[in-house]
Amino acid sequence: MRTIHTRRTIRKYRSDDISEELLHRLLADASRTQTMGNLQLYSVVVTRDAAMKARLAPAHFNQPMVTEAPVVLTICADFRRTTDWCLERSATPGYDNFLSFINAATDALLFTQTLCNLAEEEGLGCCYLGTTVYMPESIIDTLQLPHLVMPVATITLGWPDEEPPLTDRLAVEAFVHEETYAPYTRERIDEFYTAKESLEENKHFVELNGKETLAQVFTDCRYTKSDNEAMSSSLLKALVRQGFLPTPTL
Repeated sequence: MRTIHTRRTIRKYRSDDISEELLHRLLADASRTQTMGNLQLYSVVVTRDAAMKARLAPAHFNQPMVTEAPVVLTICADFRRTTDWCLERSATPGYDNFLSFINAATDALLFTQTLCNLAEEEGLGCCYLGTTVYMPESIIDTLQLPHLVMPVATITLGWPDEEPPLTDRLAVEAFVHEETYAPYTRERIDEFYTAKESLEENKHFVELNGKETLAQVFTDCRYTKSDNEAMSSSLLKALVRQGFLPTPTL
């Protein structure tokens, strides 16, 4: 069976370290992934030091795997390196804008996914931390990220010390549209989501949160409008600070 069919998010790790040789090889192999203009608009900050992991942890809501994993990788959208290259070669860069951030973030996320796939093929486990874009300024300060460098993904990496159950996925028909985008009617929503809502673990999730539907757990508890707006504000502030958005005028 292919690794992708058994992939799990791993949050608990053995104390065994990851060798420099293995990590370097994985990072080098992952660099063969797609990239805009062959510019590789990303950088990776490797954190092994316990004190540094402790400093990063609050930005990730102090999730235990941040301090317990042997390696934490912060993947950044990086136009600093390309800009410096241009300046050193008598070229005039123009990458202090939102489009450049989108291009660099896309590069960084493509690299991240390739790295995760390669790591799992080696028997390593990883956890993708979506919290990276929730409080980016804390990460920027801790890792001393310069202008035109923005954290977009964090991976905890280590040898698995758990085997959690596989999580459910929607059927392919739920997200594939032939030729044009097909509206999600009530009938299609029922077709695509009933199986997910009927899983015992999801029904328990609803009960645990005191809600009537699984959708309410996401809108009222996990990803609320107020939280999304507050973290959007923090993200925009960080993008201004790092030079990808202009300073707002009063």
